[in-house]
Amino acid sequence: MSERIWTAALVVIGDEILSGRTQDKNVAQLASWLNVQGIRLGEVRIVPDVEDAIVEAVNALRARNDYLFTTGGIGPTHDDITVDAIAAALGVPVIVHPEARAVLERYYETRGGLTDARLRMARVPEGADLIPNRMSGAPGIRWGNVFILAGVPHITAGMLDALTGTLEGGLPVLSRTVGAWVAESEIADLLGETERAHAGVAIGSYPFFRDGRTGANFVVRATGQELVDRCVAALIDALRAVGHDVIDGGI
Repeated sequence: MSERIWTAALVVIGDEILSGRTQDKNVAQLASWLNVQGIRLGEVRIVPDVEDAIVEAVNALRARNDYLFTTGGIGPTHDDITVDAIAAALGVPVIVHPEARAVLERYYETRGGLTDARLRMARVPEGADLIPNRMSGAPGIRWGNVFILAGVPHITAGMLDALTGTLEGGLPVLSRTVGAWVAESEIADLLGETERAHAGVAIGSYPFFRDGRTGANFVVRATGQELVDRCVAALIDALRAVGHDVIDGGI
């Protein structure tokens, strides 16, 4: 496997996310799944159901990442414009994918038949491949390095499951967490020095206020377990040296 860092971006599409009516769960879900594939989620953008906004986001993010994922806006209703917008971004027409049509015909055979609205879910940018969807029939779409997924989290999960192991990536990122009852500002220099002393390691600091006390958890990440463990040991020693109790595994 390659040691270079493979990156992905996510465009979350939907007025309902921006209005607060629906809480997005796909960012965390996609980030976790990508990590197992050895790919890092580098950036996320949330855009409304507006073609120009989708086009701009898709073209900007796919150009500077190895992969681009989108969630939302591929259903049967008039405001599901993701496919049209992404086709516009890619400069290709929209077609009815024959295999997608066949899948939907089978799925809806005992559910009232394939209506014009349901047929909308067979539309793809020309040149696309399908991502299987065992949950609700309507497939996801892959066009080059762009992956067009459903917005409903459990359907998204099924599509990601179908993609598992099919993307080229690097080494999965491993992590360990330690915690201490300390304000992160007090040990900012210590954290920076520890990270710089361990090439290939990143330390994330996550402060909190609990039970009337200030504390922080520190997540050490790297692509090798030995690197992670060595840095964690050094961090624990450094924190204890300045008088702080450390909880391995986090608080």
